[in-house]
Amino acid sequence: MKLSVKEVARLFNISEKTVYRWIQTDNLPHYRIGGQYRFSYSELLEWAAIHGTTVQSDLFAESGEQADSPVSIADSIELGGIHYRIEGSSKEDILRSVVSLVKLPDGVNRDIFLQFILARERLGTTAIGEGIAIPHVRNPVVFHSEHPQVSLFFLEKPVDFGALDGIPVSILFLIISPNIAGHLKLLSHLMFVLKNSEVLTVLKGNGTRNEILSAIRNAEASFVQPDRTAGIQTAS
Repeated sequence: MKLSVKEVARLFNISEKTVYRWIQTDNLPHYRIGGQYRFSYSELLEWAAIHGTTVQSDLFAESGEQADSPVSIADSIELGGIHYRIEGSSKEDILRSVVSLVKLPDGVNRDIFLQFILARERLGTTAIGEGIAIPHVRNPVVFHSEHPQVSLFFLEKPVDFGALDGIPVSILFLIISPNIAGHLKLLSHLMFVLKNSEVLTVLKGNGTRNEILSAIRNAEASFVQPDRTAGIQTAS
């Protein structure tokens, strides 16, 4: 779904002038087609989740996806697993190791999946600061799986991902979801829990599986599901 500047302004409830400013200053994902800006719906919603930007809730329904199903980062991590001491001296080495370990549905080609992730990294860093990265493909990672999952990886040695805060990455999360709306909602919840001081302390201390899940469940307990009639506030 390719949106115009006017439609993006409606999506975020902002002026068209602000859309142009975000393109220049905040790396709002876009394309140039016939001399005009065009935008991918799913890429914009993922950008919004990472940047903590409010979007209009009715537009989720326009994508053909359901946005109101409950999600749990802790439950998803239990499915995706926690992996320690991931080795590698470069971003590509680390991502190759991550892809080799993540649980993928049958029939998914890991080499192609890795190339998609590397292609996204070449467009810009997926590091979000505080030594954490959330590598993903250009469009949300979607597979035909029954339940969404989040895999957590701790690196043996920090690796430079080009983070804006200059801190090398030592912690990675990878989201796999059966649909785009689920992926985006998981991402927004993940960004929310990563702002929790207890969660950050446990993660930076390479906590045990039980410590990590407990901290995340505590953080999620304070998360109030947004009212769809009032818009979706991502990663508040």
